[in-house]
Amino acid sequence: MKIIQRIALIFLIAFYSISCQKKEEIVKFTFLQLNDVYEIGALEGGEVGGMDRVETLHQQLLKENPNTLMFLAGDFLNPSLLANIKFEGERIKGRQMIEVMNAMDFDLVTFGNHEFDLSEKLLQDRINSSDFKWIATNLKHKINDKEEAFYIEKKGVKKDIPRTVIFDLKNKDGVFIKIGFFSATLNANPVEYVVYNDFYEDAKNAFRSLKPKTDLVFGLTHVKISQDKMLANMLPEVSLFMGGHEHVNMLVPVGNSVITKADANAKTVYVHRFEYNKTTKKLNRKSELVAITPNIKADEKLNKIIVKWKGIMDAELSKYTDNAYDVIYHAKTPLDGQDKSIRSEQTNLGEIITKAMSFAYDDKVDGVLLNSGSIRIDDYLSGAITSVDIFRVLPFGGSLIKVEIKGNLLEKVLNYGRIKKGEGAFLQRLNFTYDKASKQWSNSGKPVDKSKTYTVVMSDYLLKGYDIPFLNTENKGVVKITHPSKDELAHDIRKVIISYLKTLK
Repeated sequence: MKIIQRIALIFLIAFYSISCQKKEEIVKFTFLQLNDVYEIGALEGGEVGGMDRVETLHQQLLKENPNTLMFLAGDFLNPSLLANIKFEGERIKGRQMIEVMNAMDFDLVTFGNHEFDLSEKLLQDRINSSDFKWIATNLKHKINDKEEAFYIEKKGVKKDIPRTVIFDLKNKDGVFIKIGFFSATLNANPVEYVVYNDFYEDAKNAFRSLKPKTDLVFGLTHVKISQDKMLANMLPEVSLFMGGHEHVNMLVPVGNSVITKADANAKTVYVHRFEYNKTTKKLNRKSELVAITPNIKADEKLNKIIVKWKGIMDAELSKYTDNAYDVIYHAKTPLDGQDKSIRSEQTNLGEIITKAMSFAYDDKVDGVLLNSGSIRIDDYLSGAITSVDIFRVLPFGGSLIKVEIKGNLLEKVLNYGRIKKGEGAFLQRLNFTYDKASKQWSNSGKPVDKSKTYTVVMSDYLLKGYDIPFLNTENKGVVKITHPSKDELAHDIRKVIISYLKTLK
C-alpha cells in the first residue's frame, strides 16, 4: 500500500511540475498603438484626444504589465497649427511633438509621409532630439546622390536607423522571448532627400531576416489599408499589423492576421494584450479600441508640457481673435479635411470654406476657387468647432481677393485644377461644375463663356502662380484685382470662415 501511495505521490508531483512549467512558459505583453497624431492637446472643446490622457492610460498599462510597449505608426511631426507657428526664430515643425513623445517614453515609431513635409535639416534636428527608437525598413536617405540609411546623431556620434528592431521580453519567472518589427512607408510625399524602396519586397526580406532570430514578428506600417491587406496576405505568419495613414479607426482581419488603425490625433488608441506560450508557440491576442475622453484623467507631467506649448500658440492667436476657444459651430456631420479627400474631390469642409469666401464679398460674385493645398488639417472636424479649429484648417491664413477674369483663362484654370487631382493645385470650388460627358464647365448651371468676364473670389496665394503657373497678375486674362484693406473681413480667410460659421448657429 505504501508503494502505491509513493507512486501516486510521484505522479502528483510530476503533474504539478509539468503544469507549473507550462504556466511559466507563458509570457504576457501589451502594445499601446497610436497613429497620425499631430495635436498634443484635446480637441472638440476638450471632449476627445490629449496626449496627457494617453500617458495616463500608458502608465496604467505599465502597472498592469511591465511588458508594455508604446508605438506610433507614422505622421506626427506635421501638419498642425502649432507646427506652423514661428517660435525662437523658426517654425516649430514638430518640436512640440518630440518633447511630448520623449516625456511619454515611446518605444518605437516609424516614418509617415508627413514627416517629409519638413526640410532635410529640420527633420534631422527632430530625429536627433528624439529619445525613442525609429525604424525605416524601406526608406533611404539620399545624400549627395548616395543612398544611405537615415541616422540619429547624439553627442557627435551617428547611428543608423535600423531596418528591423527586436525587443526582449520576459515574464516574472525570467522566461525570455524576442519580438521583432519591420516597417513600411508609402511614397505619398516625394522629396529629393528620400528614396522610397518597394515596401512589399523590403517587408518580405525583413520578415525573413527576423524569423530565425525571434519568437514573433509584427508590422508597424504607414500605408493604405489596401496595401496593408496585400502585406498581410504576403506574410500570413505576421499576426498583427499596426497601421496608420487612414484617420479613422478600423480592425480588418486578413486570414490569421489583423490590421488595426486608430483614429487620428489620439481620439482613440488601440490596446493589444497578448499571451504567448513559448512551449506550444501559441499566441492569443485581445485588441481593444479605447476612446480618449475626459473620463481619463490627464497626466500632470504631460499636461504641464502641453500647457506650455498651448501658451505659445495662444500668444500667436491673440493677434487675430480674442475668444479663440469659444464654440462657433456644431458639426453634426464630420467635415472632411483629409488630404486624400480635399485634394481629390469636393468635400463638405471645402463647401463651407468656399461659401464663406463668397460671404466675404456679400455673395455678389460669380464663383469661388481655392487651392486645396492651403487646407492643412489632414483630419476631420466634428462636434464643437472653435476658432482654433479654423486656424488649424488654414494655418497660413492669407487674404481673399476679388478677381475679374476672362472666361477663356477661367476655363484653363478649372481644367488645370481638375487634372491636378491628388495634389495641392486641385481646386475646391463654388458655382463651378464639370460635365464629363460634354467636357464642359458650367457656372451656376450655364456653360462658361470664353469671351465673358467673371468675378471670382480666390486666395491671394492662388494668384501668385505657385500652384497654377499661368495664373498670375501678368496674365492678360486677369482683367482687374480687388484687394481688401486691413480692416476688412476679407483680409484674413480664417476670420471670414469664423464670421460665416457664426451666422449658421
